[in-house]
Amino acid sequence: MRGRLRLPHVPQRANHRLAPHAVAPLSVRHPDRVLVVDFGSQYTQLIARRVREQGVYCEIAPFDLDAATLTAFAPKAIILSGGPETVTGDATPRIADALFAANVPVLGICYGMQAMAAQFGGQVTGSSHSEFGHAKMVVHGDGDGGLFARLPPSLNVWMSHGDRVTEVPPGFAVAASSANAPIAAMVDAERRLYGVQFHPEVTHTERGTELLRRFVCDVAGCARDWTAASIIDHAVAHVREQVGDGHVILGLSGGVDSSVAAALIGRAIGHRLTCVFVDNGLLRKHEAADVRAVFGDPASPHANVLPVNLEVVDAADRFLRALRGIADPEEKRKAVGRVFIDVFEEQARQHPNVGWLGQGTIYPDVIESAASKFGKAHVIKSHHNVGGLPERMRLRLVEPLRDLFKDEVRAVGLALGLPEELVHRHPFPGPGLAVRVLGEVRAEYLHTLREADAILRDELFKTGYYYRVSQAFAVFLPVKSVGVVGDSRRYAHVIALRAVDTTDYMTARWAELPHDLLAAVSNRIINELPEVSRVVYDVTGKPPGTIEWE
Repeated sequence: MRGRLRLPHVPQRANHRLAPHAVAPLSVRHPDRVLVVDFGSQYTQLIARRVREQGVYCEIAPFDLDAATLTAFAPKAIILSGGPETVTGDATPRIADALFAANVPVLGICYGMQAMAAQFGGQVTGSSHSEFGHAKMVVHGDGDGGLFARLPPSLNVWMSHGDRVTEVPPGFAVAASSANAPIAAMVDAERRLYGVQFHPEVTHTERGTELLRRFVCDVAGCARDWTAASIIDHAVAHVREQVGDGHVILGLSGGVDSSVAAALIGRAIGHRLTCVFVDNGLLRKHEAADVRAVFGDPASPHANVLPVNLEVVDAADRFLRALRGIADPEEKRKAVGRVFIDVFEEQARQHPNVGWLGQGTIYPDVIESAASKFGKAHVIKSHHNVGGLPERMRLRLVEPLRDLFKDEVRAVGLALGLPEELVHRHPFPGPGLAVRVLGEVRAEYLHTLREADAILRDELFKTGYYYRVSQAFAVFLPVKSVGVVGDSRRYAHVIALRAVDTTDYMTARWAELPHDLLAAVSNRIINELPEVSRVVYDVTGKPPGTIEWE
Protein backbone atom coordinates (compact mmCIF):
# COMPACT_ATOMS: atom_id res chain seq x y z
CA MET A 1 0.00 0.00 0.00
CA ARG A 2 1.40 3.36 -0.98
CA GLY A 3 0.59 6.84 0.27
CA ARG A 4 -0.93 7.49 3.63
CA LEU A 5 -0.63 4.65 6.12
CA ARG A 6 -4.09 3.49 7.11
CA LEU A 7 -4.85 1.23 10.01
CA PRO A 8 -7.37 -1.57 9.50
CA HIS A 9 -10.84 -1.18 10.89
CA VAL A 10 -11.52 -2.77 14.23
CA PRO A 11 -15.21 -2.83 15.17
CA GLN A 12 -16.20 -0.32 17.86
CA ARG A 13 -12.64 0.89 18.34
CA ALA A 14 -11.40 4.46 18.01
CA ASN A 15 -9.11 5.10 15.04
CA HIS A 16 -5.40 4.97 15.73
CA ARG A 17 -3.15 7.31 13.82
CA LEU A 18 0.54 7.30 13.22
CA ALA A 19 2.68 9.27 15.60
CA PRO A 20 6.05 10.99 15.67
CA HIS A 21 9.29 9.86 17.18
CA ALA A 22 12.53 11.46 18.21
CA VAL A 23 15.65 11.82 16.14
CA ALA A 24 17.56 8.54 16.21
CA PRO A 25 20.75 7.51 14.41
CA LEU A 26 19.13 5.09 11.99
CA SER A 27 21.32 4.09 9.07
CA VAL A 28 18.37 3.55 6.73
CA ARG A 29 16.08 6.55 6.29
CA HIS A 30 13.27 7.84 4.17
CA PRO A 31 14.56 10.23 1.53
CA ASP A 32 11.76 12.73 2.27
CA ARG A 33 11.57 13.73 5.90
CA VAL A 34 10.42 16.65 8.02
CA LEU A 35 12.06 17.92 11.20
CA VAL A 36 9.79 19.25 13.95
CA VAL A 37 11.80 21.53 16.25
CA ASP A 38 10.47 21.57 19.80
CA PHE A 39 10.38 24.81 21.79
CA GLY A 40 8.48 23.20 24.66
CA SER A 41 4.94 23.28 23.32
CA GLN A 42 2.28 20.95 24.68
CA TYR A 43 1.33 20.40 21.02
CA THR A 44 4.72 19.38 19.62
CA GLN A 45 3.82 15.69 19.50
CA LEU A 46 0.54 16.60 17.85
CA ILE A 47 2.29 18.58 15.09
CA ALA A 48 4.40 15.59 14.19
CA ARG A 49 1.42 13.25 14.39
CA ARG A 50 -0.45 15.40 11.89
CA VAL A 51 2.52 15.26 9.53
CA ARG A 52 2.72 11.47 9.88
CA GLU A 53 -1.00 11.23 9.13
CA GLN A 54 -0.27 12.70 5.73
CA GLY A 55 2.07 9.79 4.99
CA VAL A 56 5.19 11.92 5.44
CA TYR A 57 8.04 10.77 7.68
CA CYS A 58 9.04 13.18 10.46
CA GLU A 59 11.02 13.31 13.66
CA ILE A 60 11.28 15.66 16.62
CA ALA A 61 14.39 17.41 17.93
CA PRO A 62 14.91 20.07 20.63
CA PHE A 63 15.47 23.68 19.61
CA ASP A 64 19.17 23.49 20.53
CA LEU A 65 20.04 20.55 18.32
CA ASP A 66 23.58 20.67 17.01
CA ALA A 67 24.44 21.41 13.39
CA ALA A 68 25.88 17.94 12.85
CA THR A 69 22.56 16.31 13.77
CA LEU A 70 20.69 18.64 11.44
CA THR A 71 23.10 17.95 8.57
CA ALA A 72 22.89 14.20 9.10
CA PHE A 73 19.10 14.27 9.17
CA ALA A 74 18.89 16.47 6.03
CA PRO A 75 15.21 17.46 6.27
CA LYS A 76 13.21 18.60 3.27
CA ALA A 77 11.18 20.90 5.54
CA ILE A 78 11.30 22.24 9.09
CA ILE A 79 8.42 23.07 11.42
CA LEU A 80 9.04 25.22 14.51
CA SER A 81 6.68 24.47 17.39
CA GLY A 82 5.08 26.81 19.86
CA GLY A 83 6.34 27.16 23.40
CA PRO A 84 5.72 28.72 26.81
CA GLU A 85 8.50 31.34 26.61
CA THR A 86 8.48 34.89 25.29
CA VAL A 87 10.87 36.16 22.62
CA THR A 88 10.80 39.55 24.35
CA GLY A 89 12.96 38.11 27.15
CA ASP A 90 16.75 38.06 27.17
CA ALA A 91 17.41 34.37 27.85
CA THR A 92 14.71 32.55 25.95
CA PRO A 93 15.04 29.97 23.16
CA ARG A 94 16.08 31.18 19.73
CA ILE A 95 16.07 29.49 16.35
CA ALA A 96 19.45 28.08 15.42
CA ASP A 97 20.98 29.79 12.38
CA ALA A 98 21.70 26.37 10.89
CA LEU A 99 17.95 25.77 10.48
CA PHE A 100 17.62 28.69 8.10
CA ALA A 101 20.94 27.93 6.45
CA ALA A 102 19.55 24.51 5.48
CA ASN A 103 17.70 26.32 2.67
CA VAL A 104 14.47 24.33 3.04
CA PRO A 105 10.92 25.57 3.72
CA VAL A 106 10.35 26.59 7.34
CA LEU A 107 6.96 26.94 9.05
CA GLY A 108 6.85 28.64 12.44
CA ILE A 109 3.84 28.00 14.66
CA CYS A 110 2.96 30.43 17.49
CA TYR A 111 6.26 30.90 19.36
CA GLY A 112 8.02 29.60 16.24
CA MET A 113 6.49 32.43 14.22
CA GLN A 114 7.33 35.01 16.86
CA ALA A 115 10.94 33.86 17.10
CA MET A 116 11.25 33.92 13.30
CA ALA A 117 9.84 37.44 13.16
CA ALA A 118 12.17 38.71 15.87
CA GLN A 119 15.28 37.11 14.38
CA PHE A 120 14.59 38.50 10.87
CA GLY A 121 14.06 42.06 12.07
CA GLY A 122 10.34 42.21 12.80
CA GLN A 123 8.66 43.39 15.98
CA VAL A 124 7.12 41.21 18.70
CA THR A 125 5.37 42.73 21.70
CA GLY A 126 3.56 41.48 24.74
CA SER A 127 -0.19 41.81 24.33
CA SER A 128 -2.44 43.25 26.98
CA HIS A 129 -5.14 40.89 25.72
CA SER A 130 -3.93 37.31 25.57
CA GLU A 131 -5.79 35.13 23.11
CA PHE A 132 -6.73 31.57 24.08
CA GLY A 133 -9.31 29.48 22.28
CA HIS A 134 -11.33 30.06 19.12
CA ALA A 135 -10.74 33.11 16.96
CA LYS A 136 -12.10 34.26 13.62
CA MET A 137 -9.24 34.73 11.18
CA VAL A 138 -9.41 36.68 7.91
CA VAL A 139 -7.29 35.13 5.16
CA HIS A 140 -5.49 37.55 2.83
CA GLY A 141 -3.67 34.79 0.90
CA ASP A 142 -0.18 34.63 -0.56
CA GLY A 143 -0.78 34.33 -4.29
CA ASP A 144 -1.75 31.49 -6.59
CA GLY A 145 -0.21 28.21 -5.50
CA GLY A 146 0.91 29.63 -2.16
CA LEU A 147 0.47 28.01 1.23
CA PHE A 148 -2.63 30.07 1.99
CA ALA A 149 -4.14 29.92 -1.49
CA ARG A 150 -7.54 28.29 -2.00
CA LEU A 151 -8.53 28.81 1.63
CA PRO A 152 -11.91 30.44 2.36
CA PRO A 153 -11.96 34.18 3.18
CA SER A 154 -12.29 33.46 6.90
CA LEU A 155 -11.57 30.52 9.17
CA ASN A 156 -12.22 29.54 12.77
CA VAL A 157 -8.78 28.86 14.27
CA TRP A 158 -7.38 27.95 17.67
CA MET A 159 -5.17 30.54 19.34
CA SER A 160 -3.02 30.19 22.45
CA HIS A 161 -0.66 33.11 22.90
CA GLY A 162 0.19 36.22 24.91
CA ASP A 163 2.80 37.88 22.69
CA ARG A 164 2.07 38.81 19.08
CA VAL A 165 3.91 39.97 15.99
CA THR A 166 3.23 43.68 15.44
CA GLU A 167 5.54 44.27 12.47
CA VAL A 168 6.62 41.71 9.89
CA PRO A 169 10.32 41.48 9.01
CA PRO A 170 11.63 42.85 5.70
CA GLY A 171 10.63 40.59 2.84
CA PHE A 172 7.55 39.18 4.62
CA ALA A 173 3.91 39.92 3.88
CA VAL A 174 0.83 39.57 6.08
CA ALA A 175 -1.17 36.51 4.99
CA ALA A 176 -3.94 36.52 7.63
CA SER A 177 -5.20 38.52 10.59
CA SER A 178 -7.58 38.29 13.53
CA ALA A 179 -9.12 40.80 15.88
CA ASN A 180 -6.41 40.34 18.50
CA ALA A 181 -3.58 39.38 16.15
CA PRO A 182 -3.40 41.75 13.16
CA ILE A 183 -0.56 39.56 11.90
CA ALA A 184 -2.00 36.06 12.34
CA ALA A 185 0.09 34.67 9.49
CA MET A 186 3.08 35.92 7.51
CA VAL A 187 4.97 34.66 4.48
CA ASP A 188 8.21 35.23 2.59
CA ALA A 189 7.48 33.20 -0.54
CA GLU A 190 10.92 33.76 -2.08
CA ARG A 191 12.75 32.23 0.89
CA ARG A 192 9.88 29.79 1.60
CA LEU A 193 9.50 31.02 5.18
CA TYR A 194 6.05 30.91 6.76
CA GLY A 195 4.61 31.76 10.15
CA VAL A 196 1.19 31.25 11.73
CA GLN A 197 0.09 32.57 15.10
CA PHE A 198 -2.67 29.96 15.37
CA HIS A 199 -2.28 26.21 15.85
CA PRO A 200 -3.08 24.26 12.65
CA GLU A 201 -2.30 20.96 14.37
CA VAL A 202 -5.33 21.01 16.70
CA THR A 203 -8.70 19.76 15.52
CA HIS A 204 -10.35 23.06 16.54
CA THR A 205 -8.63 24.85 13.64
CA GLU A 206 -10.59 24.64 10.38
CA ARG A 207 -8.51 23.38 7.45
CA GLY A 208 -5.46 23.10 9.72
CA THR A 209 -4.59 19.60 8.52
CA GLU A 210 -4.91 20.78 4.92
CA LEU A 211 -2.49 23.62 5.60
CA LEU A 212 0.11 21.25 7.09
CA ARG A 213 -0.32 18.83 4.20
CA ARG A 214 0.19 21.60 1.67
CA PHE A 215 3.31 22.77 3.49
CA VAL A 216 5.03 19.38 3.61
CA CYS A 217 3.74 18.03 0.29
CA ASP A 218 3.16 21.01 -2.03
CA VAL A 219 5.68 23.54 -0.74
CA ALA A 220 8.40 21.12 0.40
CA GLY A 221 7.63 18.43 -2.19
CA CYS A 222 7.70 15.50 0.25
CA ALA A 223 6.39 12.19 -1.04
CA ARG A 224 3.59 10.54 0.95
CA ASP A 225 5.36 7.22 1.28
CA TRP A 226 5.41 6.62 5.04
CA THR A 227 3.55 3.29 5.02
CA ALA A 228 3.44 0.17 7.13
CA ALA A 229 5.45 -1.58 4.44
CA SER A 230 8.15 1.09 4.49
CA ILE A 231 8.41 0.97 8.28
CA ILE A 232 8.90 -2.78 8.11
CA ASP A 233 11.45 -2.55 5.30
CA HIS A 234 13.50 0.04 7.16
CA ALA A 235 13.32 -1.78 10.51
CA VAL A 236 14.31 -5.13 9.00
CA ALA A 237 17.18 -3.58 7.05
CA HIS A 238 18.42 -1.77 10.15
CA VAL A 239 18.32 -4.93 12.29
CA ARG A 240 20.25 -6.84 9.63
CA GLU A 241 22.88 -4.13 9.45
CA GLN A 242 23.08 -3.78 13.23
CA VAL A 243 23.22 -7.49 14.10
CA GLY A 244 25.10 -8.78 11.07
CA ASP A 245 25.53 -12.54 11.40
CA GLY A 246 24.99 -12.40 15.17
CA HIS A 247 22.37 -14.10 17.33
CA VAL A 248 19.66 -12.35 19.36
CA ILE A 249 17.87 -13.35 22.54
CA LEU A 250 14.58 -11.53 23.11
CA GLY A 251 12.33 -11.20 26.10
CA LEU A 252 8.86 -12.16 24.93
CA SER A 253 5.99 -11.13 27.19
CA GLY A 254 3.16 -11.95 24.80
CA GLY A 255 2.15 -8.30 24.53
CA VAL A 256 1.99 -6.40 21.27
CA ASP A 257 5.34 -4.62 21.66
CA SER A 258 7.52 -7.65 22.29
CA SER A 259 5.53 -9.70 19.77
CA VAL A 260 5.99 -7.18 16.96
CA ALA A 261 9.66 -6.77 17.90
CA ALA A 262 10.08 -10.55 17.72
CA ALA A 263 8.35 -10.73 14.34
CA LEU A 264 10.54 -7.95 12.91
CA ILE A 265 13.78 -9.38 14.27
CA GLY A 266 12.73 -12.86 13.17
CA ARG A 267 12.09 -11.60 9.66
CA ALA A 268 15.52 -10.00 9.65
CA ILE A 269 17.65 -12.86 11.03
CA GLY A 270 15.42 -15.95 11.06
CA HIS A 271 16.49 -18.87 13.25
CA ARG A 272 19.22 -16.77 14.89
CA LEU A 273 16.54 -15.32 17.18
CA THR A 274 15.75 -17.08 20.47
CA CYS A 275 12.72 -15.88 22.42
CA VAL A 276 12.60 -16.22 26.19
CA PHE A 277 9.38 -15.96 28.15
CA VAL A 278 9.93 -15.23 31.83
CA ASP A 279 7.12 -16.30 34.13
CA ASN A 280 7.84 -13.72 36.79
CA GLY A 281 4.80 -14.38 38.96
CA LEU A 282 3.54 -10.88 38.12
CA LEU A 283 1.37 -11.84 35.17
CA ARG A 284 -2.36 -11.74 34.57
CA LYS A 285 -4.50 -14.83 35.07
CA HIS A 286 -3.69 -17.68 32.63
CA GLU A 287 -1.16 -15.49 30.83
CA ALA A 288 1.73 -17.92 30.99
CA ALA A 289 -0.35 -20.73 29.51
CA ASP A 290 -1.65 -18.43 26.76
CA VAL A 291 1.86 -17.39 25.73
CA ARG A 292 3.01 -21.01 25.53
CA ALA A 293 0.00 -21.88 23.35
CA VAL A 294 0.46 -19.00 20.91
CA PHE A 295 4.23 -18.72 20.68
CA GLY A 296 5.62 -22.08 21.65
CA ASP A 297 3.58 -24.35 19.42
CA PRO A 298 5.04 -25.06 15.94
CA ALA A 299 1.52 -26.03 14.86
CA SER A 300 0.19 -22.57 15.73
CA PRO A 301 -1.64 -20.97 12.77
CA HIS A 302 0.64 -17.96 13.17
CA ALA A 303 3.91 -19.87 13.29
CA ASN A 304 4.85 -18.46 9.89
CA VAL A 305 5.13 -14.92 11.29
CA LEU A 306 5.71 -15.56 14.99
CA PRO A 307 8.98 -17.14 16.12
CA VAL A 308 8.42 -20.46 17.85
CA ASN A 309 11.96 -20.92 19.16
CA LEU A 310 10.66 -20.27 22.65
CA GLU A 311 12.25 -20.94 26.03
CA VAL A 312 10.24 -20.58 29.23
CA VAL A 313 11.88 -19.62 32.52
CA ASP A 314 10.00 -19.94 35.82
CA ALA A 315 11.42 -17.13 37.96
CA ALA A 316 8.39 -16.19 40.04
CA ASP A 317 10.08 -16.82 43.39
CA ARG A 318 13.10 -14.72 42.41
CA PHE A 319 10.99 -11.70 41.52
CA LEU A 320 8.86 -11.91 44.65
CA ARG A 321 11.98 -12.17 46.81
CA ALA A 322 13.47 -9.13 45.11
CA LEU A 323 10.28 -7.14 45.76
CA ARG A 324 9.97 -8.11 49.41
CA GLY A 325 9.65 -5.05 51.65
CA ILE A 326 9.71 -2.53 48.78
CA ALA A 327 6.82 -0.05 48.60
CA ASP A 328 8.24 2.79 46.50
CA PRO A 329 7.15 2.39 42.83
CA GLU A 330 10.50 3.49 41.40
CA GLU A 331 12.33 1.00 43.58
CA LYS A 332 9.91 -1.74 42.53
CA ARG A 333 10.52 -1.00 38.85
CA LYS A 334 14.26 -1.05 39.37
CA ALA A 335 14.09 -4.30 41.33
CA VAL A 336 12.09 -5.94 38.55
CA GLY A 337 14.55 -4.60 35.99
CA ARG A 338 17.55 -6.00 37.84
CA VAL A 339 16.04 -9.49 38.02
CA PHE A 340 15.09 -9.36 34.33
CA ILE A 341 18.67 -8.52 33.45
CA ASP A 342 19.98 -11.33 35.65
CA VAL A 343 17.62 -13.85 34.09
CA PHE A 344 18.52 -12.87 30.56
CA GLU A 345 22.21 -12.88 31.40
CA GLU A 346 21.88 -16.45 32.66
CA GLN A 347 19.89 -17.51 29.60
CA ALA A 348 22.39 -15.88 27.30
CA ARG A 349 25.22 -17.90 28.84
CA GLN A 350 23.44 -21.00 27.62
CA HIS A 351 23.71 -19.62 24.08
CA PRO A 352 27.36 -18.75 23.49
CA ASN A 353 26.60 -17.37 20.03
CA VAL A 354 24.17 -14.75 21.36
CA GLY A 355 25.55 -11.22 21.29
CA TRP A 356 22.37 -9.15 21.29
CA LEU A 357 19.38 -8.64 23.57
CA GLY A 358 16.16 -7.76 21.72
CA GLN A 359 13.56 -5.62 23.45
CA GLY A 360 10.14 -4.21 22.62
CA THR A 361 10.95 -0.72 23.92
CA ILE A 362 8.68 1.93 22.39
CA TYR A 363 8.97 5.70 22.38
CA PRO A 364 6.64 6.51 25.31
CA ASP A 365 8.89 4.31 27.49
CA VAL A 366 11.88 6.39 26.40
CA ILE A 367 10.21 9.73 27.03
CA GLU A 368 8.87 8.80 30.47
CA SER A 369 12.29 7.50 31.49
CA ALA A 370 13.97 10.70 30.26
CA ALA A 371 16.28 8.56 28.14
CA SER A 372 16.02 10.59 24.97
CA LYS A 373 19.15 11.49 23.07
CA PHE A 374 19.16 15.04 24.39
CA GLY A 375 17.99 14.25 27.94
CA LYS A 376 15.55 17.15 28.16
CA ALA A 377 12.64 15.33 29.78
CA HIS A 378 11.94 15.00 33.49
CA VAL A 379 11.87 11.43 34.75
CA ILE A 380 8.22 10.45 35.16
CA LYS A 381 8.93 6.80 35.86
CA SER A 382 11.72 4.47 34.88
CA HIS A 383 11.14 1.48 32.62
CA HIS A 384 13.05 -1.74 33.07
CA ASN A 385 13.71 -1.89 29.33
CA VAL A 386 15.11 1.64 28.99
CA GLY A 387 18.51 3.02 29.79
CA GLY A 388 20.92 0.37 28.60
CA LEU A 389 22.48 -2.68 30.21
CA PRO A 390 24.99 -3.19 33.04
CA GLU A 391 28.61 -2.91 31.92
CA ARG A 392 29.25 -6.49 33.03
CA MET A 393 26.72 -7.80 30.52
CA ARG A 394 28.26 -8.60 27.17
CA LEU A 395 24.99 -8.25 25.24
CA ARG A 396 24.19 -5.23 23.11
CA LEU A 397 20.66 -3.94 22.59
CA VAL A 398 18.56 -4.21 19.46
CA GLU A 399 15.26 -2.33 19.72
CA PRO A 400 13.41 -2.09 16.39
CA LEU A 401 10.42 -0.28 17.94
CA ARG A 402 12.27 2.25 20.09
CA ASP A 403 11.17 5.20 17.95
CA LEU A 404 7.56 4.12 17.35
CA PHE A 405 4.40 4.95 19.21
CA LYS A 406 1.85 2.32 20.11
CA ASP A 407 -0.43 2.95 17.14
CA GLU A 408 2.48 2.61 14.74
CA VAL A 409 3.49 -0.66 16.40
CA ARG A 410 -0.04 -1.99 15.91
CA ALA A 411 -0.10 -0.97 12.25
CA VAL A 412 3.20 -2.74 11.69
CA GLY A 413 1.99 -5.83 13.53
CA LEU A 414 -1.07 -6.19 11.34
CA ALA A 415 1.01 -5.63 8.20
CA LEU A 416 3.34 -8.41 9.36
CA GLY A 417 0.39 -10.77 9.63
CA LEU A 418 0.12 -11.01 13.41
CA PRO A 419 -3.32 -12.00 14.73
CA GLU A 420 -5.63 -9.05 15.32
CA GLU A 421 -6.50 -10.16 18.84
CA LEU A 422 -2.80 -10.00 19.74
CA VAL A 423 -2.15 -6.70 18.00
CA HIS A 424 -5.06 -4.97 19.72
CA ARG A 425 -4.42 -6.50 23.10
CA HIS A 426 -4.33 -3.93 25.87
CA PRO A 427 -0.84 -2.88 26.96
CA PHE A 428 0.66 -4.48 30.04
CA PRO A 429 3.51 -2.83 31.98
CA GLY A 430 6.95 -4.41 31.95
CA PRO A 431 7.01 -4.77 35.77
CA GLY A 432 3.62 -6.46 35.49
CA LEU A 433 1.26 -6.51 38.45
CA ALA A 434 4.08 -5.24 40.68
CA VAL A 435 3.04 -1.70 39.74
CA ARG A 436 -0.67 -2.47 39.97
CA VAL A 437 -0.35 -3.63 43.58
CA LEU A 438 0.26 -0.34 45.34
CA GLY A 439 2.84 -0.49 48.07
CA GLU A 440 4.54 -3.74 49.00
CA VAL A 441 3.90 -6.69 46.68
CA ARG A 442 2.67 -9.84 48.42
CA ALA A 443 1.57 -13.15 46.96
CA GLU A 444 -1.94 -12.88 48.45
CA TYR A 445 -2.34 -9.35 47.02
CA LEU A 446 -1.31 -10.60 43.58
CA HIS A 447 -3.89 -13.38 43.75
CA THR A 448 -6.69 -10.95 44.59
CA LEU A 449 -5.66 -8.55 41.86
CA ARG A 450 -5.42 -11.29 39.23
CA GLU A 451 -8.94 -12.42 39.95
CA ALA A 452 -10.35 -8.88 39.95
CA ASP A 453 -8.56 -8.03 36.72
CA ALA A 454 -9.85 -11.22 35.09
CA ILE A 455 -13.41 -10.28 36.05
CA LEU A 456 -12.99 -6.82 34.53
CA ARG A 457 -11.61 -8.18 31.27
CA ASP A 458 -14.30 -10.85 31.09
CA GLU A 459 -17.09 -8.28 31.39
CA LEU A 460 -15.41 -5.98 28.85
CA PHE A 461 -15.30 -8.80 26.32
CA LYS A 462 -18.90 -9.84 27.05
CA THR A 463 -20.21 -6.33 26.41
CA GLY A 464 -17.94 -5.55 23.44
CA TYR A 465 -16.15 -2.77 25.28
CA TYR A 466 -12.69 -4.35 25.31
CA TYR A 467 -11.93 -2.96 21.85
CA ARG A 468 -13.72 0.32 22.51
CA VAL A 469 -11.19 1.42 25.13
CA SER A 470 -7.42 1.66 24.70
CA GLN A 471 -6.48 0.13 28.04
CA ALA A 472 -8.34 -1.19 31.06
CA PHE A 473 -7.15 -2.89 34.23
CA ALA A 474 -7.64 -3.28 37.98
CA VAL A 475 -5.43 -1.89 40.76
CA PHE A 476 -5.02 -3.30 44.28
CA LEU A 477 -5.06 -0.58 46.96
CA PRO A 478 -3.26 -1.29 50.25
CA VAL A 479 -6.08 0.17 52.32
CA LYS A 480 -9.09 -1.44 53.93
CA SER A 481 -12.69 -0.34 53.95
CA VAL A 482 -15.71 -1.45 55.95
CA GLY A 483 -18.43 -3.20 53.99
CA VAL A 484 -21.64 -5.06 54.70
CA VAL A 485 -22.14 -8.50 53.14
CA GLY A 486 -25.47 -10.00 54.02
CA ASP A 487 -25.77 -9.42 57.75
CA SER A 488 -22.02 -9.46 58.31
CA ARG A 489 -19.36 -6.79 58.50
CA ARG A 490 -16.51 -7.10 56.01
CA TYR A 491 -13.30 -5.16 56.59
CA ALA A 492 -11.26 -5.78 53.45
CA HIS A 493 -9.19 -4.21 50.69
CA VAL A 494 -10.20 -1.86 47.89
CA ILE A 495 -9.94 -2.48 44.14
CA ALA A 496 -9.72 0.45 41.73
CA LEU A 497 -10.75 0.09 38.10
CA ARG A 498 -9.02 2.09 35.39
CA ALA A 499 -9.94 2.49 31.69
CA VAL A 500 -8.61 5.10 29.28
CA ASP A 501 -8.99 6.25 25.69
CA THR A 502 -5.85 7.37 23.86
CA THR A 503 -4.10 7.21 20.49
CA ASP A 504 -0.46 7.70 21.46
CA TYR A 505 -0.37 6.79 25.18
CA MET A 506 1.36 10.11 25.85
CA THR A 507 -1.97 11.71 26.74
CA ALA A 508 -5.21 9.97 27.64
CA ARG A 509 -8.69 10.62 28.92
CA TRP A 510 -10.60 8.35 31.26
CA ALA A 511 -13.10 6.16 29.47
CA GLU A 512 -16.78 6.74 30.19
CA LEU A 513 -17.79 3.11 30.63
CA PRO A 514 -21.54 2.46 31.00
CA HIS A 515 -22.76 2.46 34.56
CA ASP A 516 -24.37 -0.95 34.18
CA LEU A 517 -21.04 -2.40 33.03
CA LEU A 518 -19.22 -0.91 36.01
CA ALA A 519 -21.98 -2.16 38.30
CA ALA A 520 -21.67 -5.69 36.92
CA VAL A 521 -17.89 -5.70 37.41
CA SER A 522 -18.18 -4.31 40.93
CA ASN A 523 -20.90 -6.78 41.88
CA ARG A 524 -18.88 -9.75 40.67
CA ILE A 525 -15.69 -8.63 42.40
CA ILE A 526 -17.45 -8.13 45.73
CA ASN A 527 -19.36 -11.42 45.48
CA GLU A 528 -16.49 -13.56 44.18
CA LEU A 529 -13.60 -12.10 46.18
CA PRO A 530 -14.06 -12.02 49.96
CA GLU A 531 -10.75 -10.15 50.19
CA VAL A 532 -12.43 -7.04 48.68
CA SER A 533 -15.03 -4.81 50.30
CA ARG A 534 -15.16 -1.86 47.90
CA VAL A 535 -14.62 -1.08 44.19
CA VAL A 536 -13.87 2.44 42.88
CA TYR A 537 -13.42 3.89 39.37
CA ASP A 538 -10.53 6.18 38.40
CA VAL A 539 -11.59 9.33 36.49
CA THR A 540 -8.14 10.94 36.14
CA GLY A 541 -6.77 11.87 32.74
CA LYS A 542 -3.15 11.89 31.57
CA PRO A 543 -2.00 14.46 32.42
CA PRO A 544 -2.22 15.06 35.33
CA GLY A 545 -2.06 11.35 36.14
CA THR A 546 -0.17 8.61 34.38
CA ILE A 547 -2.06 5.70 32.85
CA GLU A 548 -0.64 3.26 35.39
CA TRP A 549 -1.02 4.16 39.05
CA GLU A 550 2.67 3.56 39.71
